[in-house]
Amino acid sequence: MARSTAGDRSGGGRKRAVPRSPRAVKQRLESLADAGVLDLPRAKPGLDDPEETPTADAASLPARAMSPASVSPKAPAKRGAKVSDAASRVAALEILRTEVAGCRACVHLAEARTNTVFGSGNLAARLCFLGEAPGADEDASGEPFVGRAGQLLTKIIEACTLTRDEVYILNVLKCRPPENRRPEPEEIANCRGYFERQIEAIRPEFICCLGTSAAQSLLRTDETIGKLRGRWFDYGPATVICTYHPSYLLRNPAAKRDVWDDMQHLMARMGIEMPHKGPGG
Repeated sequence: MARSTAGDRSGGGRKRAVPRSPRAVKQRLESLADAGVLDLPRAKPGLDDPEETPTADAASLPARAMSPASVSPKAPAKRGAKVSDAASRVAALEILRTEVAGCRACVHLAEARTNTVFGSGNLAARLCFLGEAPGADEDASGEPFVGRAGQLLTKIIEACTLTRDEVYILNVLKCRPPENRRPEPEEIANCRGYFERQIEAIRPEFICCLGTSAAQSLLRTDETIGKLRGRWFDYGPATVICTYHPSYLLRNPAAKRDVWDDMQHLMARMGIEMPHKGPGG
């Protein structure tokens, strides 16, 4: 049984508007939750700054080899638990979204961006997809995975008999790197507190890392995606699987078969029945 471990860091800063206390935000969102509202629109840039730089402590991340015996379905988590729990989740993510919108920890990225890209989807999702960083389309819209790679991800999700509204999608970086290059270690460190707190608030049962940068950032490893595929990892209470990024599939269509194999393992683990054919047949 193979094992691997990992480490920590963070981000913050921009123009300061009228501050809103976490208590006030929580009270407002509890009333929204009472009305059944669990999703809020993306915050506009220029809201409250974070008072402190977010930090997150690393956890040990044991890896488990993937085999037919290891992919027995887990019982689905209970949904719609308590209104107070849902409200606190919404409040935590709304406060975090505001911090991200005002972040200037990576000055070169903050000055070049059109929008920060926080994340989207079901705030009570069992499954999170973690990508690398926004591209040009995402920077323009403020939403993750909306370009060509995002359209392919949508097809993959739908081929798994799910919809984007049933999962949560986020990136390691919240700003677009120049020329869509890979995130640098310092940039990942500045955003670590954000994506770790997002995952902590959503509390998914499963996380699918898309590509090398996402997998290495979450698992704090230097292993390549080729070595990380085919294994299960633990991230806190969540089970993690790693696969190729959709943008890689656009350049290397033959790898779609590998991703489909990974998705079949993941859905089996989640207890979701899958069709035999992947996206595109």
